[in-house]
Amino acid sequence: MRVLLIEDDDRVAGALSVNLTRQRMDVDRVGSAQRALERLRTGARHDVVLLDLGLPDLDGLVLCKRIRELCDVPVIMVTARTDMSTRLHGLHVGADDYVTKPFDPRELVARIHAVTRRATRVPPPDAPADQDAASSAASSAPAVSTVIAGPGGVRIDVERREVTVDGESVPLTRKEFNLLAMLARQPGIVFTRSRILAEVWDSAWVGNQRTLEVHVAAVRAKLGVAGVIETVRGVGYRFPAG
Repeated sequence: MRVLLIEDDDRVAGALSVNLTRQRMDVDRVGSAQRALERLRTGARHDVVLLDLGLPDLDGLVLCKRIRELCDVPVIMVTARTDMSTRLHGLHVGADDYVTKPFDPRELVARIHAVTRRATRVPPPDAPADQDAASSAASSAPAVSTVIAGPGGVRIDVERREVTVDGESVPLTRKEFNLLAMLARQPGIVFTRSRILAEVWDSAWVGNQRTLEVHVAAVRAKLGVAGVIETVRGVGYRFPAG
């Protein structure tokens, strides 16, 4: 696995590079936003980007947005900024995950594996193996729409991975869309936090609970529609029915 580490602090970068190398990862380290963009523009392949926000030439949040304009490589922000507004902004501009310093290197490695697993996952084919059975089912059952309507003019096109509110497109990150689509496919059904983490994050680790809350808040803020994701206190979340 090849990691692009964007970190201007030599001490932090050195320690992190050692830990990642021990996990059989190839680390390509740069210390500025300009050098990071140069690497990505050359077409060099990276499986994941670790992005510090306090860079000398450009704020990491702005850099993340520019990275998203170039490619769809998974981005994990690794920073000392812990405030909720920065976390939400990071997810808005396209980060896949957010890890705050100081952190356990084992946690970061686990998150790297999680985001790269999601990025490379190939969805299973929808068609059944028995084509005769498929034809029979198709002739007797009505077509299932991939567009789901929600409150306040929200429409979710599952097949195209598009979300609109009153006809206006709302850009969501990969995990934000997966979270919303998972709930919307079964309106009225309460999904526990552990189930959402298992299906969207490929992890039941309790440390991801905060990440889930941040993503729910980000989806709500982007859609700007009250009640589109309902909180069931002590249990989890659901998409409203009807």
